[in-house]
Amino acid sequence: MADRFSRTVPALPELNSGRKKELAAFQKTAGIRFKSQKLLNLSFMHRSVSNESNNKINNERLEFLGDAILGAVTVTLLYDLFPDRSEGDLAKIKSVVVSEEILSGISLELGLDRLLILGKGEDHSGGRTKKAILADALEALIGAYYLDSGYKAAFAFVRRFIQSEIDLASDRGHSRDFKTLLQEYSQRLYRSYPAYRLIRKTGPEHEKMFWVEVMVNGKSYGPGSGKNKKSAEQEAARFAYEELALKKEPRPAEQGGPPQN
Repeated sequence: MADRFSRTVPALPELNSGRKKELAAFQKTAGIRFKSQKLLNLSFMHRSVSNESNNKINNERLEFLGDAILGAVTVTLLYDLFPDRSEGDLAKIKSVVVSEEILSGISLELGLDRLLILGKGEDHSGGRTKKAILADALEALIGAYYLDSGYKAAFAFVRRFIQSEIDLASDRGHSRDFKTLLQEYSQRLYRSYPAYRLIRKTGPEHEKMFWVEVMVNGKSYGPGSGKNKKSAEQEAARFAYEELALKKEPRPAEQGGPPQN
């Protein structure tokens, strides 16, 4: 890999001892090991740095490469895991698990926000929390790891976090408990729990209908209805999960409501 690396990556600046320690700690946490610390560091260099310093050293080419590697690993897993699914079904699952929303969440879990190298303007404007920048950094990291250690190592790394996303975006391993799916999604992406609220009960005592909405990251979804509160919560969770994770048509609470008596 060293010869190919030298031909495809420009000369990079030396790393100080503090940065080397940060990168070493990250590799230990992430369970990966780079031969070239400079290549790893390059994966975190946003284009805003090169714009401000008037050079071409940034992670965009690595991001381009990593996007392709991520796609290859994902479709390989989908092909192996779901031999009976159609191409259309597999494409829908892939679009979810490699989305900016999901990749930015994984990036935060890995702590890439703390390792990003941004231009002063981008850093001051909240660049470390921007989903596009976080997702791009993860793809750049994948591309860098592929160059450094080969496809087998990159495949194993991507598989560790993508396979669980595939499980969440499909029926595999779940009985479609949408409350659990939504809770896992909300914890991972927003680091908070969904909040359910009973907004109305309708009908006579022996035929009660319950109407529940759910709040996720400050937005209301639903209402879901059911013959008991639990089933209504499941329905509200389904509306929220399908919009947030599966990218279906939105069903916010303000667009609907229980029938009026």
